Amino acid sequence: MEMENQKNQKQCTAYGSFFKSIVDQDRCPVVICNLEHEIIYMNPAAIENYARRGGEKLVGTSLLGCHSRESAEKIKQVTDWFASDESHNIVYTFHSEKQNKDVYMVALREQGRLIGYYEKHECRSLETMGKYDMPQ
Repeated sequence: MEMENQKNQKQCTAYGSFFKSIVDQDRCPVVICNLEHEIIYMNPAAIENYARRGGEKLVGTSLLGCHSRESAEKIKQVTDWFASDESHNIVYTFHSEKQNKDVYMVALREQGRLIGYYEKHECRSLETMGKYDMPQ
């Protein structure tokens, strides 16, 4: 069992740059938090999206400080729900008419154990890029 855990750990480390690249290339904001609600990572789209609130300087701060008291309570309720059962992994939180996107909280787990969560934005606007459009 220990050997298998070490192998999985090495694979995760080896794939880490691939996973980071996936998140970094996403055109929608991704904000990752630990269970203390501290922002531990923001992809470039999130840094740009939250520039007026501090952008990259938000990393290391509490996500709860960026929200109203009511929203902070909802965030705590969702993380409690995530922690209550391994199958509790995603919650729809709001829709932005202005940006035409839905926002979700998604649980992050390591071997089933809750380790944090992230804010996932799903843009609903039609793609404007042509199929296989690769500008020179």
